[in-house]
Amino acid sequence: MPPTLASLVHHSALKLTVRAGADRLDVPVRWAHASELADPVPYMEGGELLLITALKLDAEDPEAMRRYVKRLVEAGVVGLGFAVGVNYEDVPEALVDAAEDEGLPLLEVPRRTPFLAISKAVSAAIAADQYRAVSEGFAAQRELTKQALNDAPEGLLAALATQLDGWAALYDASGAVVATAPEWAGRRAARLTADVERLRERPAPASAVVGDADGDGGGDRVELHSLGTGRGPRAALAVGTAAALGTAERYAVHSAIALLTLTTERSRSLHAAEQRIGAAVLRMLLAGEPDHARAVAGGLYGELLDAPFRMILAESSSASKPFGADATLVTGKPLPADADGDPLGQLVEVVEGAAARTGESVLIVPDGERLVVLAGDGGAAVAACQEFALGLEAARAATAVRDAGAVGEEDELAVGLSAPAGPIAAAAAYKQAEQALSVARRRGRAFVEHEELAAGSVVPLLADDAVRAFADGLLRALREHDATGRGDLVASLRAWLSKHGQWDAAAADLGVHRHTLRYRMRRVEEILGRSLDDPDVRMELWLALKVTAAVGE
Repeated sequence: MPPTLASLVHHSALKLTVRAGADRLDVPVRWAHASELADPVPYMEGGELLLITALKLDAEDPEAMRRYVKRLVEAGVVGLGFAVGVNYEDVPEALVDAAEDEGLPLLEVPRRTPFLAISKAVSAAIAADQYRAVSEGFAAQRELTKQALNDAPEGLLAALATQLDGWAALYDASGAVVATAPEWAGRRAARLTADVERLRERPAPASAVVGDADGDGGGDRVELHSLGTGRGPRAALAVGTAAALGTAERYAVHSAIALLTLTTERSRSLHAAEQRIGAAVLRMLLAGEPDHARAVAGGLYGELLDAPFRMILAESSSASKPFGADATLVTGKPLPADADGDPLGQLVEVVEGAAARTGESVLIVPDGERLVVLAGDGGAAVAACQEFALGLEAARAATAVRDAGAVGEEDELAVGLSAPAGPIAAAAAYKQAEQALSVARRRGRAFVEHEELAAGSVVPLLADDAVRAFADGLLRALREHDATGRGDLVASLRAWLSKHGQWDAAAADLGVHRHTLRYRMRRVEEILGRSLDDPDVRMELWLALKVTAAVGE
């Protein structure tokens, strides 16, 4: 299970004490984040344990603490960790009272427990939970595959229902129920026919949550998924559970969708087989086995591996909203007629169509919420992908001008393109495309090439909670030293690094004697326990200073 405040309190190494909100410790923690901002809310996503020393807060002012805590609760912060012995010897009563009034768990952090230790504990628990979910998902996948091979759809549905601790049903193209598991689910499944018909009107793959299926208050959460690789779904899968699916259950459902697609679409068996071969080829390339990939690809994708190719990663968290009749691509060409559908599905059609018109090979593999595309460098498929992504961006911009706020960032398609590569460098190309995709998301761009990244700065790419937590942890001891009024080590370190270790120039910037600066740098080394002669140490400290300055030191 994911980490909770209770699990952190019971963590023997952290020595945390509950000062308020003891009845709300079972809430999951998405991350632990340290911030000394007077208003950290703009940098919160919800679900965080916020760690503070009250460096910039009047924690003894009841009214100020009421406003501060209330704003944190409204932002979805699930807990507040207060370090004692830094700026305050004890947790101020004004903060305790405000936390109790708002129902926000307040944890006292002893001085000997660094914030970084708490962040590591949260990160380790999240990683362990994800590993467990993935392992269970793969086990479910193996069982579902076994049932699909041995007992057709009925056995697969029975195994899926067991995995989900719920029920499952299979529908044909007309919306009629083909099979259910367990058998008693037939009546519930039959009531979803109208929902299945509506799902068929959407381009595949499509899904929907329809809630309480039988209308009797049973509380089933029912998900519908289209089955098929073409635009017209040929079948549908329904799964009913008491609660939202977890990661392991999601793996099982996705595996069932893939297996049922192969089982139910006999007329599309060749296309399905090609997709699986493509996924296998991609996995082998990413695993550093280009020779095996060539052997598996054969005449299907072999041509693609004989020349430089580009790796493309595309991502869209939800279907885009209508762009309006006046929206056009940047080239002046109109958007596809169904531009209000799934952007990833549209992208597949655009790329496949461009490749087909020029006789190019293109490998397209769905990867969770992403799409992975392998296409020839300089070919029509890559050009069509770029044109489509930039066209959507231009259309959204036009819509935003006409109707401010109509299109949210979460609806936007983002595409990352690698530099040209060969089979032996496929894993590096994937990483490049992933980096370009991340930059596209951060900057609100629709299309970013990896080669563009060298022209910018690395600092904006470090806007990540984990990086900021690392930076705060690295510099915390220096800030604590400065807070006692015994020196200005952080500013001195920044000046010294900015002058490349030139004592006279850095001392002049600070307005101190160079011997004073030398003494301060020795104190930095003593406090951090690291040598400034090490270039890696200097690099990490410089980046930490830049990151913390970017968010308000």
